[in-house]
Amino acid sequence: MITRERVEEILKESGVLLEGHFLLTSGRHSDKYMQCAKIFRHPKYSEELCAALAEMFQGEQIDVVIGPAMGAVQMAYEVSRAVGCENFFTERVDGAMALRRGFEVTPGMRCLLVEDVVTTGGSVKEVAELVRQAGGIVVGIGSIVDRSNGKVDFGVPFHAVYPVEVVSWEADECPLCKEGKLPVVKPGSRKQPGTK
Repeated sequence: MITRERVEEILKESGVLLEGHFLLTSGRHSDKYMQCAKIFRHPKYSEELCAALAEMFQGEQIDVVIGPAMGAVQMAYEVSRAVGCENFFTERVDGAMALRRGFEVTPGMRCLLVEDVVTTGGSVKEVAELVRQAGGIVVGIGSIVDRSNGKVDFGVPFHAVYPVEVVSWEADECPLCKEGKLPVVKPGSRKQPGTK
């Protein structure tokens, strides 16, 4: 079983855990940001973290690991390798999650869903609905980082290698803005409304 200290060491070494003044996708501000895509630049780290996540679902019969593109494509592969099963990924088609490229969930297929970071769980909830509509069974949901610190309820077992509550503030209440020492930075991959 991986220790919290080891996970934090990996997150820092791989440049995932950033400190500063950040504008989050929600529009809130925070002094910490996690760019989990950086984990997957380092096979030794991704293998270790994904194996630790797979261990949390030990004893479950899993037919396939599914992750939403883009953030969980490599993760689904790594977790499935540790489990010893197939892996798929979903993509957005006209704004909705879809299985393409010959990937198909069949009735009774036991699916473990993975996401690199869970904040509200929106994307993985969409994948869960897609699996259920196809007659598949969601046996659980796993993530590397759970920014909600266990507050998201998926209605199935949910495990994260690194549960943490990242403190954030509304822009007009941000103590970092009030100090005026650090400029606000917008990291991540999603566009903010009104930004280029």
